[in-house]
Amino acid sequence: MTELKKELTLFGLTMIAVGSCIGSGIFITPAEIAGYLNNGHLILLVWLVGGVISLTGALTFAELGGLFQDAGGVFIYLRAAYGRLVAFLYGWVILTVVTSGALAALSVALARFLQFIWPFPDQWRTMVGVTVLAVLTIVNILGVKMGEWVSNVFTSLKLLGMLIIVAIAIGMGTQHPFTEASFTDATGQFGFSAFGGALIGVLWSYGGWYHASFLAGEAKNPQRNVPRAMVFGALIVTAMYVLTNLAYLYLMPVSRMATSSAIAADAVESVLQIGGILVALIIVISIFGTISIYTLSAPRVYFAMAKSNVFFPGLAYVHPRYQTPARAILLQSGWSVVLVLFWQTFEDLIAYVVFMDWIFMILGAISVFIFRKTMADAYRPYRTTWYPVTPIVFITISTWFVGNMLIEKPVQALFGAGLVLLGLPVYFVFNRRQPLNVQA
Repeated sequence: MTELKKELTLFGLTMIAVGSCIGSGIFITPAEIAGYLNNGHLILLVWLVGGVISLTGALTFAELGGLFQDAGGVFIYLRAAYGRLVAFLYGWVILTVVTSGALAALSVALARFLQFIWPFPDQWRTMVGVTVLAVLTIVNILGVKMGEWVSNVFTSLKLLGMLIIVAIAIGMGTQHPFTEASFTDATGQFGFSAFGGALIGVLWSYGGWYHASFLAGEAKNPQRNVPRAMVFGALIVTAMYVLTNLAYLYLMPVSRMATSSAIAADAVESVLQIGGILVALIIVISIFGTISIYTLSAPRVYFAMAKSNVFFPGLAYVHPRYQTPARAILLQSGWSVVLVLFWQTFEDLIAYVVFMDWIFMILGAISVFIFRKTMADAYRPYRTTWYPVTPIVFITISTWFVGNMLIEKPVQALFGAGLVLLGLPVYFVFNRRQPLNVQA
């Protein structure tokens, strides 16, 4: 049995795109953004700019999502445009650190916030994190419909929680965020450097809408629904991020935001006594949903790698009863548990590999131009809006982002590149196997 079951709806795919982006970041990182920018207008502007970048990316990748219908998403696009090596290295980075590392980090974070609601000994944190991973691994092995249901419920709850924060700000907020500070830095010039620094954190928070593409092989009418899900997801996340930051601005001054270690809790608690517990509950729900989505979506990349004969062939196994890539799911979850157990060693690796992750996103966007030539006559249910301007905007800003990371964080960037190079010998071991199955 090597076929996945096509059960995912447009709503389910959209919730996956939304839930992949919104984890714990929006409840914490706005403090870092406020540290760079001293003006409410600029804070909202940088989140809007991040949303525009994400939307240009989603519109670009939407054409790819309509062109290809196989499970694996970005892996499939890269394989078709650049060959198996580039595609394998993308999957290698996703498995070794990007997704598995994110799952480990989210599991530990969930345990910490849960501890705020239900006090338990610190030594239980690892056990709680591993237990959450184990439960959601089982859930997603039991069927893609089960995983979709969990994603739908918890993503809807996290959106509701964010709207509750917005409602509290509208009803009880007393700040006047747009009268603070100025638009210039100490030299009297617009603070491009500070704005660029803030944008890095914003772009990290927007990552994840492309996870819907990983599940194309299990989507109903994938040529129509996968592109729409990515675009709808980017739009919803942008709206929620801007509204949530507006809520923070109405609940506390920018100067206070910049020094907060738990901005969402501090903001709500400033007007509501139980705000801390309420926000902790919202964050636990949000993180739980994101863990479930990552457990559901990313293993489809390893499944596609196995079907392309560039990774362990056993990962192409589909459970005969539940019709899910059970072994691929178990591999990712197992490695994530290892990272949880040795978290102090691996805590910084996610930042290192973000550098390479964005490089692959740039390559994916460039592939739109490649396929316009090499697959000119192929049926395209969706064509990138405002082509070629849209992909050029995404590629240009993303390239700046990567270049800025190389300048500002050269150690992390080079470490990420080094991790990719470690994948080369692994690739060449599997490359000696049978030729690529082009139908994979």
